Amino acid sequence: MDQDRREFLKTTSLAGAAAMTGAATLTVTPAQAQTQAMARGLTLATLRRADGGYGLGLRTDRGILDVIAAEADFRENAPTSITQVLNREGDASGLRRLATKANAQAARYFVAEDKAQFGPCVTNPEKIVCVGLNYRKHAAETGNPVPKQPILFNKFNSALNHHGGSIAVSKEKATNFDYEAELVIVIGRTARNVSEADAAQYIFGFCTGNDFTARDLQSRSSQWMLGKSLDGSGVIGPWLITSDLVDGDNLGISLTVNGQKRQSSNTSDMVFNTKQLVSYISDYMTLKPGDLIFTGTPEGVISGYPKDKQVWLKSGDKLVTTIDKLGDQHLTLT
Repeated sequence: MDQDRREFLKTTSLAGAAAMTGAATLTVTPAQAQTQAMARGLTLATLRRADGGYGLGLRTDRGILDVIAAEADFRENAPTSITQVLNREGDASGLRRLATKANAQAARYFVAEDKAQFGPCVTNPEKIVCVGLNYRKHAAETGNPVPKQPILFNKFNSALNHHGGSIAVSKEKATNFDYEAELVIVIGRTARNVSEADAAQYIFGFCTGNDFTARDLQSRSSQWMLGKSLDGSGVIGPWLITSDLVDGDNLGISLTVNGQKRQSSNTSDMVFNTKQLVSYISDYMTLKPGDLIFTGTPEGVISGYPKDKQVWLKSGDKLVTTIDKLGDQHLTLT
């Protein structure tokens, strides 16, 4: 309920801002939205706003287009939040028209990438589904067999975090903090009992993720949830890139701690690829637009080291997670 309230307040504050600046109201009905194609060919972000709300950003050669500001002036009926994009509200093609008009008018519509204040690239998923032991070499380093079917667990919206964010590990009742670089799938269409052959049609896009974990809490019981659900432990972004621009099953993935490389692999080492995961999960629950699937981490996690070499993460550490074409994600522990 708290998350729903936060999302409501963000949405209403943005709507109010749009009304005050004269932005056009979205005119696509829910029924029409169901028939619209998913947005394609876009690199999107969520920008944090001065009022505490979120707005949509579009990556361009000039910088990140502040879609709320541009839509208020140029009125292309474009979506102004990532939730609207995923729900196919408004005219996604209007985003390109906004970028063209803004580029011809003024630099004030654009934010430099190194100055941007990012939010989670998806702000209100109904479900955050995570996959364990989904890289062959990671299963081997932890002494586990390669799974015969996906191992699933979950996070909650309170775990959502963003590029440039932080996690207050000094305040947690845990000590064995670990990183997990992960490719994250973002669902774009309602999916139930989807075949593997059709699964790609339900993937909106991909983003860089970090399934930050407290290993001592994870191992407290046979259920991993406690160690996986800390506030801020589901880091996503900065970019959400539509699936037509990247092959999620063949991307380099790496992570550094304080500049030292700890993980380096490729998503081709996944036991279950992106299409298999979407199909399998949809057999047991309805996936909806905006739902996230953390697809698992490659080898190199601290828990895979010999016990005498396990030096757990601590306050002050800086983590950078990188996935080819999806960008670098920075995280600081406090």
